[in-house]
Amino acid sequence: MSHPRSLMFLAVLLVCGTPAFAAAPQSTSPAPAATASAPKLHAALRSLWHGHIVHAREYAMAVHAHDDAKAKKAADAVVANAHQLSDAVAGFYGKAGGDRMMELLGGHWGAVKALTDAQAHHDAAAGQKAMTDLVANAGEIAKFLAGANPNLPEDTVRGLLLAHGAHHQQQITQIMAGDMQAEGNTWTAMQQHMDAIADALAGAIAKQFPAKAS
Repeated sequence: MSHPRSLMFLAVLLVCGTPAFAAAPQSTSPAPAATASAPKLHAALRSLWHGHIVHAREYAMAVHAHDDAKAKKAADAVVANAHQLSDAVAGFYGKAGGDRMMELLGGHWGAVKALTDAQAHHDAAAGQKAMTDLVANAGEIAKFLAGANPNLPEDTVRGLLLAHGAHHQQQITQIMAGDMQAEGNTWTAMQQHMDAIADALAGAIAKQFPAKAS
């Protein structure tokens, strides 16, 4: 197996359970998934995507508050999540698949973290580079997932990930400006978009592997 292995880590979530995340504000709880062919898979993916944005948000807020300890804790939580996903790939299909997934997830978080730090220090050049890296990473992930699953068109996945990156940028800008009212609106939209990404992935996987997804 080559490409399918890169996506089947999601099925592992149904066997091993979803990873635990740090406590999030009540409003961050994923909404119940719509009727789906693989409801457990949908729920697992929603939990994972929500965990990612919860910890990324915690990092931005800690950086804005100049709380280095909380910032490190949040950053470590994002990285731990990425390792859980890549370890699931490696556990099913070998080290190479897991390493590639970790590389892609690490690239996404690295760009988001760099963008956060750049905005906190009012470094426009570093912020622009971070956005360039974030856009490039979205294309790499889209290519990888589209190659793994014929039900995931590369352009569609790239569009979803670019929108996700734009949410990160908007949220970080608002947090650094102390505009939490605007950030609250972005946060709501961001959570809804996580559901859209998770459901798109789960639906494609269930269609590709109907005997394994539940």
